[in-house]
Amino acid sequence: MQPHSPDPGLIQDLVDANRILAHQGIVDAFGHVSARHDRDPSRFLMSRSLAPSLVTAADILEYAVNSGEALATEPPRLYLERYIHSEIYKARPDVMAVVHSHSPAVLPFTVARGLRLRPVCHMSGFLGGAGHDGPPVFEIREHAGDASDLLIHSRVLGAALATSLGAAPVVLMRGHGCTIVAESVRVAIYRSVYTELNAKLLQQALMLGPLDTIATLTPGEADATRITNEGQVERPWNLWKQMAYGTGA
Repeated sequence: MQPHSPDPGLIQDLVDANRILAHQGIVDAFGHVSARHDRDPSRFLMSRSLAPSLVTAADILEYAVNSGEALATEPPRLYLERYIHSEIYKARPDVMAVVHSHSPAVLPFTVARGLRLRPVCHMSGFLGGAGHDGPPVFEIREHAGDASDLLIHSRVLGAALATSLGAAPVVLMRGHGCTIVAESVRVAIYRSVYTELNAKLLQQALMLGPLDTIATLTPGEADATRITNEGQVERPWNLWKQMAYGTGA
């Protein structure tokens, strides 16, 4: 192993993360997950442009945080929205992993004005907490006008998204999807799965009554449940990995 080569375990986590996200229905042919390089914080790791369920270790490339470009001399085709990852890593030194998806149940909350995606499930406390009123919503029209393709395909738009994210773990993207960050790949996957689940549950609750009749988590409950549940992230990770690969035990 070269002195600055990433830990093979981190690369395997990225491969597994892609497979888990696909199996859980968080991504389909589109979407991507990255990890900050464990030996060089000025770099991050992400696949070449490929459907997540097809990603292998050989597809993982190193990218520069400063530019969002692959370090390989003649890289294969890259994800158009790699700047989501590079600009968030640049703005948030605490972030070690980023997931961008078009999470189906989350999409309605990106377009329903005035309706925030608040935590209603104890597994989704990270969506709330002290100082948070549900994830912020990024409105690309404020930065790219009203005739864009809604994609984050430049450093300028990536920086605008990172600003909208702020210190939060999740940012919704109007008409597009969401981006989720965490201190590890495994926590980022946990948050991605339970953001989708929370969105489904909140939609079901809204069928029973208006938002002001729904008991969402208090900031204290959100913080407490986040700490408890994310401290057990290996438990769902191992289950989801087994399910994604169709293995027995």
